[in-house]
Amino acid sequence: MSDQTPWAERTVEMPPEPPGFRRGVAQVGVPRPRPEPEPTEPIGPEWPGVEPRPQLPPGYHWRQLRLGAHWSMIGGLFAFVCWGIWAISGRGDLTSPVVTFLLTLGIAVGLFALSRLVGRVVLERQLGRIRRTARASHLVTGVFLVAVGVAYLRQTEWVVDLWNWVASLG
Repeated sequence: MSDQTPWAERTVEMPPEPPGFRRGVAQVGVPRPRPEPEPTEPIGPEWPGVEPRPQLPPGYHWRQLRLGAHWSMIGGLFAFVCWGIWAISGRGDLTSPVVTFLLTLGIAVGLFALSRLVGRVVLERQLGRIRRTARASHLVTGVFLVAVGVAYLRQTEWVVDLWNWVASLG
């Protein structure tokens, strides 16, 4: 070939194709065997006889806590009304009654948390049951707040007099 010939007329000699080669088809090599991983001691949910916990959707626990909240709200409303009657009947400074009511609400929140903890230990861990709501914890908290409301009313003189007068009618 001379360097004077136009590019289109030049011919290039290709080396011979290896056996098994086909133009336009990719060659795939033979996979190498991978070494087997060494057996390890199981960790976490891989222990024999232990089933992994299902993945819960986001916000599941907050929705679970809201179920049954009406019991706590009814008890809280009753305690607030009874506290209001007691606080107004005292005809004095409201600082001490407000602190008393806030302390009562703090104790109610602690009682709710304690009942949730007891339910988790007893129902979930020891009995293997799943808690789907917080109704029992809200019911315990609501009963506590109603009892607190009754205690406020028993400290109010005119309510006790009214109760005794109604009781003497019957």
